[in-house]
Amino acid sequence: MTHGRRADRSESLGEALLGAVLDRAHELPPHLIGPLVADVVERLGGRRPQVLLQDYGQLLLVPLPGEGLTGGEPQVIDDSEAGRCFLDAVPVELPQENGVRVHLPLLDGGDQVGVMAVTLDSVDDDDRRLLHRISGLVADLLVTKHGYSDLFFGVRRGESMSVAAEIQWSLLPPLAMIMPRVAVAGVLEPAYDVAGDSFDYALNGDVLHVVMIDAMGHGLDAATMATVAIGAYRHARRLGIGLSEIYDFMDRAVAEQFGPEHFVTAQMMQLDTTTGRLQWVNAGHPSPILVRDHRVAQRLVAPTTLPVGLGGSVPRISELGLVRGDRVLCFTDGLVEEHKSGGEEFGEDQLIDCVNHLERTGRGIRAVTRSLSHTLKRARGGQTSDDATLLMVEWRG
Repeated sequence: MTHGRRADRSESLGEALLGAVLDRAHELPPHLIGPLVADVVERLGGRRPQVLLQDYGQLLLVPLPGEGLTGGEPQVIDDSEAGRCFLDAVPVELPQENGVRVHLPLLDGGDQVGVMAVTLDSVDDDDRRLLHRISGLVADLLVTKHGYSDLFFGVRRGESMSVAAEIQWSLLPPLAMIMPRVAVAGVLEPAYDVAGDSFDYALNGDVLHVVMIDAMGHGLDAATMATVAIGAYRHARRLGIGLSEIYDFMDRAVAEQFGPEHFVTAQMMQLDTTTGRLQWVNAGHPSPILVRDHRVAQRLVAPTTLPVGLGGSVPRISELGLVRGDRVLCFTDGLVEEHKSGGEEFGEDQLIDCVNHLERTGRGIRAVTRSLSHTLKRARGGQTSDDATLLMVEWRG
């Protein structure tokens, strides 16, 4: 047995800063996240710490209140340095007279929780490394504590929310997931009054499972039906059964609960993230769109069966081999059937034009999906009389 020198186990500054978060995280009340961040930033030699959270409408970054945190007005995502950090998920440094203002993305599994900002006298690589790791811990802390308090809901809510929308937001997985082989990003509109639209996904091993639904009707009735449909989908998916059997399970659940005159359109997909093999079942839903080389390549028109709840025949499973970088865009009919005041239906051609324009920017899937939703809403004259939902999947290879 070799007796060497004992390794140095003394605590460095970096370990002390990260430990300050980790040691207190377990029993930290949600409202004390702000003071904890302020304390760590001060020990690093920083000042004016801010934690900015995205509002539900995905337009603003709103300061989280807390002792020691800097407040201020919400920042417009499309017109601020914090917004640039948020959209591109990269640090942004802004030289100022009294130092450098550093904005860091708060990332959790690729989902963008918000932005952390701090001012330092100067910034070197050691500062960048520590800030990167601290922001990662803060993001995890915000996600962990989110379910324990209404604090974060209140910060992110820019206006009153309908009961139906409350239900739908509680159903959703994170709006984005960025992994080495696959990425997902979704948007729900109108954010504060969505009712029947929803989506869900799960990455189980090498297989990504995705569903998008649109329950008939409006308000609480539609939200209730969507809740049953998503619940049935998750239950069936977790049983490990195939797409046709998942459709049958959802179909029976909706029919038994709501009767023969109620239905939910649905699109169910499975993507093998190792090979790019995509399978899907279409139950009365608008056909998805394939984006390849930053342009719409085709609509994935395929055999459909009746919407969930109407007792359709066994659905045909369609297949497509994706190539690296392909994006598949799913959407609900509210996105293309909206009419401008006294005008024609928005239509899929305009949707495709908007997709082609935004894809040329070369931005990440989360930024493109968000921009697409807002661009389409503006193109419809700001109207959203029906739910309008987008979900984009990218096979990264």
